Amino acid sequence: MKQRRFDLLVVGAGPAGLAAAHAAARRGAKVGLVDAQPRAGGQVWRHDLRFGAPAVARAQIERLGATGIEWLPGHEVVLADDHAVVADHADGAVALHWRKLVIATGARELMLPFPGWTLPGVTGAGGLQALAKQGWPLAGKRVVVAGTGPLLLAAAVTLRRHGARVLGIHEQARRSMLYAFARRLWRWPTRLAQAVELRARLAGVPWHAGSTVLAAQGDDRLRAVEVDRGHGREWIECEQLAVGWGLVPNVELARLLGCELDSAAVHPAVRVDARLRSSQADIHAAGEALGVGGRDCACVEGAMAACFALGDERGGEALRARRDRERAYATLLHEHFAPDACARALAAADTLACRCEDVPMSAVAAHADPRQLRLVTRCGMGACQGRVCGAALRELRLASPSFSPTAVRPPLTPVALAALADVPSDEPEQGKER
Repeated sequence: MKQRRFDLLVVGAGPAGLAAAHAAARRGAKVGLVDAQPRAGGQVWRHDLRFGAPAVARAQIERLGATGIEWLPGHEVVLADDHAVVADHADGAVALHWRKLVIATGARELMLPFPGWTLPGVTGAGGLQALAKQGWPLAGKRVVVAGTGPLLLAAAVTLRRHGARVLGIHEQARRSMLYAFARRLWRWPTRLAQAVELRARLAGVPWHAGSTVLAAQGDDRLRAVEVDRGHGREWIECEQLAVGWGLVPNVELARLLGCELDSAAVHPAVRVDARLRSSQADIHAAGEALGVGGRDCACVEGAMAACFALGDERGGEALRARRDRERAYATLLHEHFAPDACARALAAADTLACRCEDVPMSAVAAHADPRQLRLVTRCGMGACQGRVCGAALRELRLASPSFSPTAVRPPLTPVALAALADVPSDEPEQGKER
């Protein structure tokens, strides 16, 4: 098996990972940056086949080679142990040894079950945005965007840019909540300017506050969606529904490495101290893995984590005020755009909670114990390994924040047996359960 050794290894090449890698390289460290995707940028800066990478990210991505950072695209981390991880690649597995590690694994979309949510044509808002950037044909298609949060506007702009007919944006939050949010944006004028710009680019697209998607209808694919705009229900014919209920941290790698999680929140995040150090020696974390905070927050935390990991206390402290400011904005977003009781009550008894194993909500209600639920129904044992249904059940208050349908154990993702067989005995042990 190939071996690589680094002073600092960064897992995840989104805004936090890129910031961490560049900050470490500027301090003379030997840096490795690994990501499962073929291009850097993560989900928020995903490369658009038609329009390229966002201008704000282009310089950071293009400078990877020039700065001496060893960029390892298409490498999926599958095993992890003390000061080493094993990443699977098309050319074979590689062992990545590190003195310091920064976990910048980002977040994924929260999907809440509702009648018809498994129909072809129903996706997450960010998911459809990513598909559009990767060339999914949307020109002329009628699209409804629903859910809550600023991601709806960003997704709608991307979809419209790729030729979709955005029939409307249905924001769950009521106007009074939105006005309260806007009144507090004076502390973040750039955020206000971004919101105004996004809305201007959606001129002519109906935007409805206090409006919730109730159901999707169709036979072999989506045909229409039912929405409640607060003054009655209506059906809207469409080919695509993009629903966004927010994001949840990706903490599987942190859990595999034994890092403690902050389970006070509905969706656990990596617990860190003031220097972004986890409970495990030499492991720092940044960005959405610490709780969803947005792109700017991820950037400053990535740089902070690298500074503190390499012993640059002064450099890390210089970023603290910015980090606190961005985290305050993240708290504001959560207060105003979290899914409400109506969103959590959409699913009927026969609505699927686990679409991988076809487990309905009625079966979940019949088995309160996670182990019993898993054994009897196989909930969380399908292709997504509980990443979708686990987050949904926590959000629906049907499970505690620590609930996971399956334990996190290596390999983190499906991997060829040949890659596992190539791991020598002194490398991470794929059979050891934490």
